[in-house]
Amino acid sequence: MKSIPILSDPNASSVWLPSVYRRSGVESLSSTPAESRSATPSLYQTYHGYHTSQSHQSLAALVSTPPSPTLSREWVQPGSIARLHNRDDADIWKGWRRWIFRLVPFLTFTNTALYLTYLGLRIACVILAQKAQGITFPGAWIFIAIEIIVAIPSQMHNFWTMWALKKRTRPKLRLIGNEVPTVDVFVTSCGEDDEVVLDTVRAVCEQDYPRDRFRVILLDDGKSERLELAIGNLAMVYPNVFYMARTKIPGVPHHFKSGNLNYGLDQVHNLPGGAGQFMAALDADMIPEQEWLRAVLPHLLADPKMALACPPQLFYNTPPSDPLAQSLDFFVHVIEPIKDALGVAWCTGSGYIVRREALDEIGNFPLGSLAEDVATSTLMLGKGWKTAYVHEPLQFGTVPEDYGGHLKQRTRWAIGTVDTAFKMNFCLWGDSVRQMTTAQRFSGFLYATLSLYTILLTASLFAIPIILVWGKPLVAFANYEQLRWLIRACFAATISNRLCEFALFIPAGYHTGQRGSRYQLWMSPYIALCIVRAFLLPKWLGGQAQAFKPTGSLHSALNERDLKTRKNMFRRLWAVLFNYMAVFHLSFVYLTLVAVVLTSYRCFFWESTANGIIMCLLTHAFWPPLTFLFICSSLWTPVSYAIDPPAMPDREDLLKRDPKTGVAHPTRESKKIAFGGQAIWFELEYTVATAFTALVFVYSFIF
Repeated sequence: MKSIPILSDPNASSVWLPSVYRRSGVESLSSTPAESRSATPSLYQTYHGYHTSQSHQSLAALVSTPPSPTLSREWVQPGSIARLHNRDDADIWKGWRRWIFRLVPFLTFTNTALYLTYLGLRIACVILAQKAQGITFPGAWIFIAIEIIVAIPSQMHNFWTMWALKKRTRPKLRLIGNEVPTVDVFVTSCGEDDEVVLDTVRAVCEQDYPRDRFRVILLDDGKSERLELAIGNLAMVYPNVFYMARTKIPGVPHHFKSGNLNYGLDQVHNLPGGAGQFMAALDADMIPEQEWLRAVLPHLLADPKMALACPPQLFYNTPPSDPLAQSLDFFVHVIEPIKDALGVAWCTGSGYIVRREALDEIGNFPLGSLAEDVATSTLMLGKGWKTAYVHEPLQFGTVPEDYGGHLKQRTRWAIGTVDTAFKMNFCLWGDSVRQMTTAQRFSGFLYATLSLYTILLTASLFAIPIILVWGKPLVAFANYEQLRWLIRACFAATISNRLCEFALFIPAGYHTGQRGSRYQLWMSPYIALCIVRAFLLPKWLGGQAQAFKPTGSLHSALNERDLKTRKNMFRRLWAVLFNYMAVFHLSFVYLTLVAVVLTSYRCFFWESTANGIIMCLLTHAFWPPLTFLFICSSLWTPVSYAIDPPAMPDREDLLKRDPKTGVAHPTRESKKIAFGGQAIWFELEYTVATAFTALVFVYSFIF
């Protein structure tokens, strides 16, 4: 048997030579001419005597009647798609959780109304106090500004989640039989561990899909000889697997992942059978479930205007308590389903399947972006195409295993989102967004704005210890009656916010949502710094369009999650505080706590009565719901991570591997985030702050 085909010319213009695979004396048929650019109905003609992978014949009984009207399309034949359930997320969350989640729009509206009422009352009381006493209260005004700035992200999300009134009705579908579309599955890699990449390739090869109807193509931007050899060996078992590696000329932009994908899109035209009708893509570490293709494709087949369908990115190596909020659970289980209901589903970068005609119309994957996935789906929406979010657990990958890798990943996402927004006028006007709906435009504007907003949020953090040390009252009022109503309004807004959070976070898990709220605060300085460098500073002042890079030199990996090889605590602290600039977080927490102690001491020194001391403490540092405590605990995250990072087992211990085929899938336990002590600590803090707010509310009826 001949080895897997390789490029005869390493340049981008090279073509694939037809390759003959011999199995039991049978060879594949001739390839489609390279000049043909149309998506042909078949990748290969079926091998004589060769059995394709198993199909979902067991589901045939489910489609004994024609599909529902929503699935009836001209070329979707009756019996080809099974409707397993009216909801695609029926197995993810159900029961009483769904009933409570239905209250989210109403709770969100109530929370927003109460917060605006409280804010208006705060402002009115400051104005009335200034008129009554003839002085200004700068500390109160600054504190109001900080509260508004810190609350803006949550209020913007509140406005977005109120749109959850629009019910999401995407069903759970499966493609049946062997008469299925042809698909080119791209696995993109660039320097990842060979075994990680091969686990993904093997899992794709074992898809429950006719083997003559899909190809697996490893697009290796790392140009690994070992990977090329390994794929050649796999091709002896799976004749539909290929290896491709483009030549990257120094000094010539290669456009990272989007350039790699476009290279693959061009080269598949020269493979036997030409290009497939659909293209699918997986990141190098994303292991798909066996039914991935059959689960996602029906959503494209049921609607000829559906350009792209994407399942959530889930992970199997998330550490207990997820201290860095690395899982995307809140986004994939809460935000993205709401976006899908409004027709604004994003391509999340892996596991998606896309229609070739839609890619052709937008000129393939856009170049020059660090977020080619978001840019691609946005351009498709702007051309009038639809995108879908398939809320099923169909792929599991790995989160970065070190602090620096996490920072690089998230800042790259933020820069890519903002860069895409600038190029598309924040989805507000222009030819590229001409056919977008109002919801689609608002979504594009919102998420780019939230990234830019981190600059203002980071700047506002500096003011907190300053105004506390200043000693000026944070809350101004003309008389005790005004103070009573301020406290009651604050209590109502706080409790409604807690209830709203509980209901909103249910699909992802309550603690997951809380981690996301803390993440927005401690990650803001990193995102703000990278955005300033990428979009505001000129190069001669340190401007650079790239993700976060550690300062100084890190001579070796910290290996913080490996009990055997991790660096000692002093080395971890030094790296996180100075190389990764978390000294800002430490300084903020230290200065804020010192300021709180100093202000509290002044209250005991200035006031002589118990009531006077309590009033002073409330209005100078301890105004409910103890916002400074939540901000300090959030910004302490990098320091606590350096001191006590979570330990994780080896990757192999998180997988269940078939000894015969070598195919591995994550274990059931590894797909869930373990509950750890850190989650208990933060919940205790939240409970104390809520209880404190309730006690102050009760006290408002006494003083």
